[in-house]
Amino acid sequence: HEIEAQGPKGHGVRAVRIDSGDLAAEARRVRAILDELGCPAIRIVLSGGLDEYAIDRLVAGGVPADAFGVGTALDVSADAPSLDMAYKLEHYAGKPRRKRSPGKATWPGAKQVYRERGDAGVAVRDRIALDGDERAAGEPLLAEVMREGRRTVAAPSLDEAREHCRREVLSLPPALRVLDDGPADFEVSVSEGLHALAAACSSR
Repeated sequence: HEIEAQGPKGHGVRAVRIDSGDLAAEARRVRAILDELGCPAIRIVLSGGLDEYAIDRLVAGGVPADAFGVGTALDVSADAPSLDMAYKLEHYAGKPRRKRSPGKATWPGAKQVYRERGDAGVAVRDRIALDGDERAAGEPLLAEVMREGRRTVAAPSLDEAREHCRREVLSLPPALRVLDDGPADFEVSVSEGLHALAAACSSR
């Protein structure tokens, strides 16, 4: 009755959100109510414990949802109660540094990643090279945004960040954009200069 009182155009109501219960069943029920009351333009947003796999199942099941809200899965490592990681300083005071422990050796020096793209801008391969000392084929991916705790470039707007993310995801090879486990090879190589620097650091 509340929706009916809004009128056919919804009087500014652009979407309704469902965040609990059986999301698929509730979305279908709400879509039917909205359509019956002459509000087909009002969209449905689903949220509540969603991740990429849950969204994939909902979409594959034909659930009438227009958007999804993802919160917890973005903020925490839901698949790993503890995150085992360490910070390795590879360049300090103008000199390359390297950890040489067996099985834990790192690549020394400040680095840049170059991405080669093929037809329609699809990523083909990445190459890791020494920043400033080498230039590989492709587009450099790393850019300085902060120095000494201060921004060196203006922060992008939300729309700009969203568009950049959308464009970069679409530029990945199709095999890297599916959720199913399986072969998804993507070539990542290390430059000759980086190999040489690692060897030099190892001999010191």
